[in-house]
Amino acid sequence: MSMAPSKYQKPPQPPPRFTATPESLAADTKRILDRSRDLMDGIVKDVKPEDASFKNVLLPIALDDNKQTLETHIIGFYQAVSDDVKLRDASTEAEKAMDEYSIEASMRDDVFSLVDAAFKKNEDLDPESKRLLEKEHKGYIRMGLGVPAGPKRDRFKAIKKRLSELSIIFQKNLNEEQGGLWFTPAELEGASKDFISNLKQGTGEHEGKVWLTFKYPDLFPTLKYVKDSEVRRKVFIANENKCNKNVPLFKEAIELRDEAARILGYPNHAAFRIEDKMAKTPKTVDDFLGALRKRLAPGGVEEIKKLKEVKSADMKSRGLEAQNDGNYYLWDHRFYDTLMLEKDFQLDQEAIAEYFPLETTIKGMMQIFEELFGLVFVKVEGKDRDAISETGKGDDTVWHKDVQIFSVWDDEGEGSSFVGYLYLDLHPRDGKYGHAANFNLQKGFVDENGKRRYPATALVCNFSKPTPKKPSLLKHDEVVTLFHELGHGIHDLVSRTTFSRFHGTSVVRDFVEAPSQMLENWCWTPSQLRSLSKHYSYLSDSYKQSWAEHSSGKTQPAEVLPDSLIDSIVRTRHVNDALFNLRQLHFGIFDMTVHEAENSEQIKNLHVSETYNKLRKDISKLDGPEVFGQGYDWANGQATFGHLIGGYDAGYYGYLSSQVYSADMFHSVFKKDPMNGKEGRRYRHTVLEKGGSQDEMETLKQFLGREPSTEAFYAELGLS
Repeated sequence: MSMAPSKYQKPPQPPPRFTATPESLAADTKRILDRSRDLMDGIVKDVKPEDASFKNVLLPIALDDNKQTLETHIIGFYQAVSDDVKLRDASTEAEKAMDEYSIEASMRDDVFSLVDAAFKKNEDLDPESKRLLEKEHKGYIRMGLGVPAGPKRDRFKAIKKRLSELSIIFQKNLNEEQGGLWFTPAELEGASKDFISNLKQGTGEHEGKVWLTFKYPDLFPTLKYVKDSEVRRKVFIANENKCNKNVPLFKEAIELRDEAARILGYPNHAAFRIEDKMAKTPKTVDDFLGALRKRLAPGGVEEIKKLKEVKSADMKSRGLEAQNDGNYYLWDHRFYDTLMLEKDFQLDQEAIAEYFPLETTIKGMMQIFEELFGLVFVKVEGKDRDAISETGKGDDTVWHKDVQIFSVWDDEGEGSSFVGYLYLDLHPRDGKYGHAANFNLQKGFVDENGKRRYPATALVCNFSKPTPKKPSLLKHDEVVTLFHELGHGIHDLVSRTTFSRFHGTSVVRDFVEAPSQMLENWCWTPSQLRSLSKHYSYLSDSYKQSWAEHSSGKTQPAEVLPDSLIDSIVRTRHVNDALFNLRQLHFGIFDMTVHEAENSEQIKNLHVSETYNKLRKDISKLDGPEVFGQGYDWANGQATFGHLIGGYDAGYYGYLSSQVYSADMFHSVFKKDPMNGKEGRRYRHTVLEKGGSQDEMETLKQFLGREPSTEAFYAELGLS
C-alpha cells in the first residue's frame, strides 16, 4: 500500500459524492421515485399481456433498479454516519419514502399481470435473467398479489406499510438511545485507568462521578473488568431495559407479521420467511437448532461448573465468600470468562492489544486479502482525492473528515483492472451507528450499454480514537470483528453480477455470514497473527517514548507478537464456546418461537419479555434476577434486539447455519495452507464473485465439490 504504480492511480469511475443537504435528499428521493413510477406506468401503457417478455417488462425495470442503487443506498446511509442531525433526520425520512414507494411498486397489479405473463412464456433466458424473473414473480406473490383484490389484500397492504414504519422507528430509537448511569471511579474498580479517564466527568450533583453509557466501548469493558458485582448487575439490567419504548413496537410487529403470513396462506411468519432461504422449511431450522442445543447443553453445564470455581476462588481472595450464593449470574459471565482466560490461559488482553494498533492491523488485513484474492488496495488521500473527485474537491468524496478511502484493483495476475472503492469510518461519533457493520454504498452491475459499473462499500466501526500517547489498540476479539466486517466488504467488492439485485452480499440470509465467518479463521492462525501484529512502540518515536514512561524501565517488547502470546490466543479459541453458542441459540430459538405461533390467539397472548428471559435461562443456563423470586419480566431484551426487526426475523439461525458452512469450507480447503493463493482465487471466483446470481447451495457445492456437512463444525467445537 505504498505509492501506487501509475496504472493504479486513476480509477475509470469517480467515487460517489457526499455533498447532500436535507433539501437535496428530499429532492433526489422524489426524482428517483418519480422516474421509477413513470417507467412502470410506461411499461403498463405500452405492453399488452400477450406481448409481455423478459426484455420489454423485466429488463427495463432491472436497469432502472441498477440506476437507483447508485443513489438510494447513500441517501439512506447518512442517517447512520452524518454528524448533522438535520441530515440524519432527512435521510430517515427519505428512507421512509423509499420504503413506502417500494411497497407500492411491489403491489402493482398492473405490473404483476405483465410479469406473470412473461413468466408463463417460459422463454429461453441466460441463468441470471431467469433467476431474476423467478425472484421478481415470487416477490409479487409474497407481496399479496396472489390474494384477490378486496378487503384481505387491502389489509395485507396496510400491514406491510405499518411494519416498514415500525422497523424504522425501532432502529431510530436504538441509534438515538442516550441512556447511561453515574458511578464513582471507585465503583468501577477493575476497569483500566485509561478507560475511566475517557468517560464524561460529572459536574454539579454528579461532581466526582463519571457517566457510563450503554454503547459497546463503555458496556463491554465494564461487564468484563469491573470487580463489584452489584455495579455489573445494575449495568446489565439497565442495558436490557435501555429501550423500553420499543417493547410495544416489537409486540405489534410479531402480531402483524403473523397476520400477514396467514393472509398469504402460510401457517406462520417463519414458514413465509424461510421458504426462499437455504433451509426452505421451519422444520429444518427447528431440527438444526434442537440438535445443536442437545449437543451443546452438557458442555454448557460443564463450563458453568468450572466458572463457578473461578468465581468462588475470586470471592474468597477478596474476603467476600459470605456473599457467594452459589449462583452464576448473567452479569457474572463476561467478568469470570475474562478472568478465567487471564488466570488459566495467561491471556493478557491488554498486552495483546498493544500489538494490534488499528492502522497497522488494517494494513496487515489488506495484505492478506491482496495475497489471497489477487487484489491491490491503494489509499487515496490529499491531492489524489481531488484528482479522483467528480467536483475536483477531495472533501466531497467522504461524509466525514475521519473517513479513509481506498481504490481497489486486481493485481497483475488477475489483469490489473479496477475493482471498486472501499471506505473506512472507524471511530465513534454522536449520532453514529453504534456497532460494526458493512454498508454497501453503490452496487456493481452491467449497464444497458454492456459497460461495467464498479461498487463502493463502507466499513462503519466504533473503535477507540487514537491519542498522542497511544494509537487505537484492538483487543483480539475486535481484530476478529474487523476481519469479519472487512470480509463482507470484500464480498461486496469482488462480486461480478449482471444485475445489481444479486450483487455481493445480496445472498440469502442463512448464507450471508458464511464468507465473513470463514475469513475469521485467519485471526486464529499463528502465522497470520504474527504477520498482522506490530507493537505500537515501533510506530513512532513519540509512541515509543510514551510506552517507556508507561512501563517504567522495562525493555522494549519484541516488534511482532511473541509465540507465548499467540499460543495463549489460539488455546483460548474454544474456551466457554458451548456457552457462547448457547447464547446464540437463545437468540435463534427465541426468534423462531415468536414467529412460529400455531394460531393468532397464541401470539396475542404471548408474554414476549417473559418468553425471552425464560428461554435464556433454559437454554443458556445462566441465572438472572428471577432467582430472587421476581419472575421473568425483569427486562425487555427483545426491545434492544435490532436484528429481529431489521431483517433477521425468522432468520437469526442463519448465524449458526453459516458457521456450519464456513467451518466446512475452511477445514476442507484452507486449513492446511491458509495463504494458498490458488485456492483463495478459486474461492473468490466460485463463491464471492457469484453474489446471489445463482442458488447459494449450488455455489457452496461447486466450491466444496460435495454436499455441505456439519462434521467440521462439531469437530471445531470438540463435539464430534
